Amino acid sequence: MAAMTDRTVDRDGFLIPGYLQKGLRERAHNLLWRLMSPLPDKAYCALKYRVIRGRFPNLTSPETLTEKIQARKLYDRNPLLPRFVDKADAKELIAERVGPQYVVPTLWVGTDLADVDWSEISLPAVVKPTHASGVGLFLYGQGDVDRLLANNPSAEWLAIDHASYNREWAYRHIKPRILIESMLLVEGRVPWDYRLFTFNGKVSHIEIDIRENGRGYSCNYTPDWQKLPFFDRDYLGLYPGDVARPARLGEMISVAEAVAHDIDFVRVDFYASSEWIRIGELTFYPGGGFEVLEPEEHDLLLGQKWQLDFEIPKR
Repeated sequence: MAAMTDRTVDRDGFLIPGYLQKGLRERAHNLLWRLMSPLPDKAYCALKYRVIRGRFPNLTSPETLTEKIQARKLYDRNPLLPRFVDKADAKELIAERVGPQYVVPTLWVGTDLADVDWSEISLPAVVKPTHASGVGLFLYGQGDVDRLLANNPSAEWLAIDHASYNREWAYRHIKPRILIESMLLVEGRVPWDYRLFTFNGKVSHIEIDIRENGRGYSCNYTPDWQKLPFFDRDYLGLYPGDVARPARLGEMISVAEAVAHDIDFVRVDFYASSEWIRIGELTFYPGGGFEVLEPEEHDLLLGQKWQLDFEIPKR
């Protein structure tokens, strides 16, 4: 289960997607997003999609996966979404649906890391915002805690606003907080992420995020573990090799489908070893709906699997 001691382990860091890098292209995009921020939601989403994807989305009759995610941001008001996108509150819902054994243990939730009683926190641990993606730190020992507190990121993290940055509706209805949870380890390393895409309660495919030789990679597999040819070019590089079938793949699929049984689309993210699986988070707006899949036709093929459970105004 989770490592709860200070024993020496190999140190991994958060995988940083390409679109969150600090290169010239990303800096220019961030400046443009700020200039666009006064726009209403529909215009903002359409223009941002055009800049990233090279065309405007069809928001009246969406067909592709990324178009349907844009439509969800604008029109899906399922009251479950705000509860599920909160990384702390989601654990209670997940436990209700499939049992507490699939939840990563929470060590602390609050708004200022200076308030934490660190004598009560078992290391190694993970610290991250409850309301953001791709942001956080791994704490392996007291030195990591000291560096964290010396440059306390609490205010910066609490200011992250997906509702503004990507117009993701569900985030408008949650309180920004910071979460500390147990770090899960497999053979002394942070486990890979298994991201199960579910459409109308059934797993479509699994994206695996891989740490290898200090780099991050990604690839996709079918539920019967056949490698798929597509990947998101703006996320992580395509993993060139084959990935062994997870020992608990069948359990991951059944748990994901139980969690997602009444949701038209959600990505259920797992960590796994040969002995256990844990749900890391639920994602309703992967990549903000701006993923650039290659080959491109897979955006449409995935979109065709999603039968929308919300109405789109015909205007």
